[in-house]
Amino acid sequence: MRNVSSTSFAAFGAVLIAISYGVARFAFGLFVPQIRDDLALTTYTIGVIGALPLVSFLLSTGFAPVLANRLGARYAAMISASFGVAGLALISQAASAITLGIGVFSCGICTGLMMPALTTGMQAVVKRTLHARVSSFMNAGTSIGIMVAVPTVIFMTGAWRTAYLSFTALAIAGLCATWFFLPAVSRLTPAEAAPPPPLGELPWSRLIRLSLFAFLMGFVSSAYWIFAPDLVITLGGGSAGATGWLWFAVGVAGLGGAVVADLADRNNPPITQALMLMMLAASMLLLAAAPAQPGLTLFSALIFGLSYMSLTGLYLMTGIRLLPGRLSAGPVFPFMAVALGQAAGSPVIGRLIDLFDYTYAFSLIAALGIVVAILSPFYPGYIAEAQEEPEEEAGLEGAYAYQLQDEAGQPLEDPVDDTLEEAKPTA
Repeated sequence: MRNVSSTSFAAFGAVLIAISYGVARFAFGLFVPQIRDDLALTTYTIGVIGALPLVSFLLSTGFAPVLANRLGARYAAMISASFGVAGLALISQAASAITLGIGVFSCGICTGLMMPALTTGMQAVVKRTLHARVSSFMNAGTSIGIMVAVPTVIFMTGAWRTAYLSFTALAIAGLCATWFFLPAVSRLTPAEAAPPPPLGELPWSRLIRLSLFAFLMGFVSSAYWIFAPDLVITLGGGSAGATGWLWFAVGVAGLGGAVVADLADRNNPPITQALMLMMLAASMLLLAAAPAQPGLTLFSALIFGLSYMSLTGLYLMTGIRLLPGRLSAGPVFPFMAVALGQAAGSPVIGRLIDLFDYTYAFSLIAALGIVVAILSPFYPGYIAEAQEEPEEEAGLEGAYAYQLQDEAGQPLEDPVDDTLEEAKPTA
């Protein structure tokens, strides 16, 4: 394997995130109308199936850091990509709800394993001063993957199996490239790093509040991710191609989420969360009110993409700050809470749609989002309490900088070179 710079690592990491998150996980909602009709599935069944990749994401995320540390970034990412290939291939050949469910469950495992594998590689071979930028760039892969899925809907209308076969080929290419581009290294904690605080000294009140807000945001957002395209087709009479542009708008707006989240951490996180949750609710109300108006539906998707990606970015930074020294738990903890909320919300919203209709269900979920926004003053924002020097750097860069501290509570100096020339393989 050749030497890889931080830029190359970030770019390839973004590609793998695009495949595992954007294509394997979030593209499913784009094809729900076609899959539901072809396999004669109820909305509730689709809701249950839509929750399966989130359940498998939670399960796999739990042991992903251990797997990445034992096998190294390269082999952990290859296992993740293999689950993605298997899941996408199964979906393309699904003849029943069971086969479809197994396929999306496998895709969820792919999603859960990929980010910890990439984070392990990043922490081993990329300068700590660059972690924030590299992480932000890789996270943008989610939006890119969502946009990549759009042409398949526009140009393969009614051919969802062919679309998923093309996704499978893309995942196979990513699997093969992983062998050449990712390092076979595990994260090493410097000996001079102070140990993380004992579990009893963690700010549990803040962690619980973060978990509740992330869970509820995931619950609310699951309505859009799983059922928005079906709403546009069912109520608005839109075509599959039109829903493709809906997802394209989500992806484009999502690219700005990292900027908003970073600014939020530097200013007032509770107020930003309230604003983004109100925008999330507004996107659902707008979609339900005007599903037949292409301009308004696209505007709804732009609002949703920006607010969702901003909120996940904000939760990521808060999780990292609340768990200093815990390099594996900090970044994934809030994502697990969001995924748990989405897994719980998907079947509930599917049942609401079956019992009532799309307009009622989306309006009810939007109202829940507004209630959560009103409670935002309880959000665990920027943490300067119990610190003698509260001028700690804000934003994602500041959050990563304080992940490893010395006994005095200051960030460790970074001995890692910008390439992999000094990296040691695990085997």
